Amino acid sequence: MSRCHCVLVALTLFPLAVLRAQDWPHWRGPSFDGSTTVKGLPTSFDKETHVAWSVPMPGPAASTPIVVGNRVYLTAADRERGELLAICLDRTTGKVVWQHDAGSGFGGGEDPASKVAGGPRSNYASPSPCIDSQRVVFFFGNGDLVAYDFDGKELWRRNLQKDYGKFAFQWTFSASPTIHAGKVWIPILQRDVPVERRRRPRGGDADAATESIVSFVLAIDAESGTTALKIDRPSPARVESREAYTTIVPWQSKKGMQMLCLGGDVLTGHDPETGRELWRWGTWNPGHREQWWRVVPSVVVADGLALVCAPKRAPVYAVAIEATASSDSGTTNAASVAEPVVEDAVRQLGDDAVVWKSEGRPNFVSSDVPTPAYHAGAFFVLNDDRATISRVAAKDGSIAWTTQLAKDFRWRASPTVADGRIYVMDHAGNVVVVDETSGEIVHQAAFGNDGDDLIRSTIVAAHGALWIRTNDKLWCIAEQR
Repeated sequence: MSRCHCVLVALTLFPLAVLRAQDWPHWRGPSFDGSTTVKGLPTSFDKETHVAWSVPMPGPAASTPIVVGNRVYLTAADRERGELLAICLDRTTGKVVWQHDAGSGFGGGEDPASKVAGGPRSNYASPSPCIDSQRVVFFFGNGDLVAYDFDGKELWRRNLQKDYGKFAFQWTFSASPTIHAGKVWIPILQRDVPVERRRRPRGGDADAATESIVSFVLAIDAESGTTALKIDRPSPARVESREAYTTIVPWQSKKGMQMLCLGGDVLTGHDPETGRELWRWGTWNPGHREQWWRVVPSVVVADGLALVCAPKRAPVYAVAIEATASSDSGTTNAASVAEPVVEDAVRQLGDDAVVWKSEGRPNFVSSDVPTPAYHAGAFFVLNDDRATISRVAAKDGSIAWTTQLAKDFRWRASPTVADGRIYVMDHAGNVVVVDETSGEIVHQAAFGNDGDDLIRSTIVAAHGALWIRTNDKLWCIAEQR
């Protein structure tokens, strides 16, 4: 049976300075950790109570809405027309400000649904949008990447599969973009052979690539849409373990800003100006023996720590990297545009960097899909395998509480921490609210319809309201004012 490892790494968080504290500008919120300082959220609510508005969605999506200023931005997959949609709503009314066909992307057959979905259980509207002070960027799992100004005027578009070759992922690609310092960062951590040719290897067959495919990190100029950096990101992993569905996170070390990239059995730190890999830590997969350990949860950075979850039921490790990041890593000036950077001074962290691990603890903490949240010295880890959520002290890994959730449906949406409570939602749209301090379930409400499944969008807290995305609706839940 495969296991899941979570890695804690000493870090400091870089704040997103250009946006308001009440906003939710990125998939994991204003601090990239699933938490917010928003207050005044309703303590009890349902489909009839504290509903500011609800609006129908033109199709499903696993993406999370982003809320900035008076606008809400989100995506949808219109299966009937075969279009991927970029949508902007008025935050106070829910009315459509603008909506565009962002494209039907790359591939797909005659059936319109095949142009927006990689299979019956997912669709390409899985990555969440991101935003800076001048534009909003939409990315889709088929490679479509489009930027609009706030009035909905298209600024640029491209398709990453057309530019760099067909993706080699077994599952629908879902990494969300991150905007930092004028660049849109997207990791393409994939297999080294086409997925159509995959087979369970025997012996050395896993290393016999018939066609070489490279994993890489892209930094795209947010103004023009051209490639600013393309950095090869080599991996020692094998087969599916090379795949990652994670999002790049910015981190301010004592020596400067870095971009953190997780996947392929390792965590790496990159210079944001050159893309150069400065260091790497790994692995949660000793000897890279496990070949089917794709990574889904993204890295979480907070309070000098990072939480990194690798797949399938493994312990939690605390690993110190600040000493490595603060050393003289030979950072250079900007690299040539779009040229891969040769790694000649990458620092490798070993087992001696592990500060603590969670083996032998009475409550098992792991996450195969949801990205954990962080707030006030604790990580909140949603274990989608056991349907539990745990509060874990960042400083030593001790578990304050573990709360059992219902096991009727899967829990794949990531937890959100706001106003002293944790918000989670299962595949059927059942919302559970847990007290942050005690772990007590303080409220439950059903937002899905009969027969609903595969609801994966994370609940957002912004501007005094909750934003709950189901398969067919977006709900705005707020105290009546």
